[in-house]
Amino acid sequence: MDQIGSHIDQRYKNIILDGFDPVSSGGFTQVPNFILRSKDLSAGAKLTYAALLSYAWQNDFCFPGQETLANDMGFSRRSVVTFIKELQGRGCLTVKRQGLNKPNIYTLHHTIKTKRK
Repeated sequence: MDQIGSHIDQRYKNIILDGFDPVSSGGFTQVPNFILRSKDLSAGAKLTYAALLSYAWQNDFCFPGQETLANDMGFSRRSVVTFIKELQGRGCLTVKRQGLNKPNIYTLHHTIKTKRK
């Protein structure tokens, strides 16, 4: 079985993945380009969206605790709260609170609100 890269003209390879196997290295997460390229989202908010996607991709839902998010991303819990609020404000996700000591349920939206000029 050929790798996809073997079919690409060598002149167009400017990023090389050496020994990278996304499955055996813990999986991978596809992030929508509208998130990656948004000038209206901070890097932390983009990473938070990607982390939530990494939990939800296989189950169509996710409800990690904010401590889990913070630990996985290397941020403080307070930063995670800020990033979630930023994503909410941009319409990228909705948070449903379940109650005391229960994790929130996050609904990720595949649209983003644009700022009016």
